[in-house]
Amino acid sequence: MTSWDLRGGRLVIASHNPGKVDEIARLLAPFGVATVAAGRLGLPEPEETGDSFEANAALKAGAAAKASGLPALADDSGLVVPALGGAPGIHSARWAGPAKDFRVAMERVHDALGDLDCNAAFVAVLALARRDGEITLYRGEVAGRLVWPPRGGRGFGYDPIFVPDGHALTFGEMEPGEKHRISHRARAFAKLVDACFDRG
Repeated sequence: MTSWDLRGGRLVIASHNPGKVDEIARLLAPFGVATVAAGRLGLPEPEETGDSFEANAALKAGAAAKASGLPALADDSGLVVPALGGAPGIHSARWAGPAKDFRVAMERVHDALGDLDCNAAFVAVLALARRDGEITLYRGEVAGRLVWPPRGGRGFGYDPIFVPDGHALTFGEMEPGEKHRISHRARAFAKLVDACFDRG
C-alpha cells in the first residue's frame, strides 16, 4: 500500500449527502485539507451497483477522481441489523425512498422489527482514489442497539434510533464532537489518517 500525504492538498468529497459532506469535512479540517463536494463541481452521482460497502465506496471515489482530476474520498456506510439479515446494509439510503426521507427509513426498520430490542451496527468504508486510479479502503464499525421512537435532531440518517455500546444517548442526541470521536466513520477515518498523513 502506497503512503499518501494529503496535508495541504485539495480533495473532492464524493458524496451528494450534505450530512456526510459536512461530517467528512470536519474530520479533515484539522489536517489542512481543502475539500470540495462533488455536487459543487457538478459531478454526477454514480449508481451504486456494488455488492458491498467497499465496492460502492471505491466506485464513487474512482468516478469522482476521474471526472475532477483531483484525489477523491468517498464513503459508503449503512446500518446493519443482524435480525434483518444484515439489512438495510448497503441499501440503507434506498430504504429512505426517492425523497431520501430517513423518517420513512427508520419507520421501515421499526415495522420490520416490531418492538424487538435488537443489536445493530453502523459500518463505514472510506475509499481514497488517486488521479491515477489507485484506490485504498478503510473500514470502521461501531456496535450498538436500536431504540424507538427516534430521539434527537442532530446527525443524519438513522442516527436518532442508534445508541452505541457504552452510551445512553443516540447519535441523534449527541453533540457532534462526541459522535465524531466514536462513530464508525471516525474509526475508518483514524485508519486513513495513519496511512495518509505524515506525523513527522
